[in-house]
Amino acid sequence: MPITAFLGGVTENYNSNLIYKGDKIMVIEADEFDRSFLHLSPKIACITSMDADHLDIYKSENALEKTFVEFSKLVSNTNNLLFKKGLPLVGNTISTEEAADYQAKNIRVEDGCYVFDLKTPSEEIKDLQFNLPGRHNMFNAVTALGMAILVGAPINCLPKALKSFRGVKRRFSYKIKKNNLILIDDYAHHPTEIKALHQAVTEMYPNDKKQIVFQPHLFSRTKDFGTEFAESLSAFDEIILLDIYPAREKPIEGITSNWLLKMIRNDSKVIAQKKQLSTLMKDSDCMVKLMVGAGDIGAEVDVVTKNLNYEN
Repeated sequence: MPITAFLGGVTENYNSNLIYKGDKIMVIEADEFDRSFLHLSPKIACITSMDADHLDIYKSENALEKTFVEFSKLVSNTNNLLFKKGLPLVGNTISTEEAADYQAKNIRVEDGCYVFDLKTPSEEIKDLQFNLPGRHNMFNAVTALGMAILVGAPINCLPKALKSFRGVKRRFSYKIKKNNLILIDDYAHHPTEIKALHQAVTEMYPNDKKQIVFQPHLFSRTKDFGTEFAESLSAFDEIILLDIYPAREKPIEGITSNWLLKMIRNDSKVIAQKKQLSTLMKDSDCMVKLMVGAGDIGAEVDVVTKNLNYEN
């Protein structure tokens, strides 16, 4: 199908965030950060979350939600709007947990992969295989399948396409995958995303200890969601915090990684500098290790991978 796609991350399949195969269909990962998505004219759209974020721009959760509602109304045909069930929108619902217009049913794990049936408004597609871990990824897969169906993709092509999808770099990317050591790199920078990460690694490695290295992104986001960050991080067996990555912001008095660390309800927690990471992670008895954040922590992943691989 002639398609051009501009994505928010580098796909493993294409090693690029640009796919150019024609001009009949254009796919864009819209950005709500500065309301720029309101300048789009989508024929088909999906909204997977309206969680509070970017409050430095929106000032309140209510203002963010109103903007998402405004975006949803840019889609003239409500049948062409897909959204997570429970959001205050009009269109077709998506779910992996309960009845919805587009729903993953009969979910099971076979040979380390998800297998599920996809129920749509008109039919049911059996035994789809999906190779990425985490219910959040499966939800995204159901969303993508629904949009593909709406745009007219042949149903018989969907199982092969889904099975072949390898994911996006820095989205639950395995850097080391051995019997005695797992190292995962992920871009998560919101408490909801960190909870989704914990669900994914717990489902895949239920009996193994898990260590997270987290670099908070933005002083304002850390301030706005300090309690939620602390709660989501506390679920891991060990927590290492790096200093807050400021990006476009100046420091906010009193908002530091040490401030966040004090709220984490877990005794196995520490503040570290980047140069200490390899040693701290090597000395941990956690088999599953995650490096997480949207700042420059991604640049440290290759260093840590090399050092941990050397020791193993």
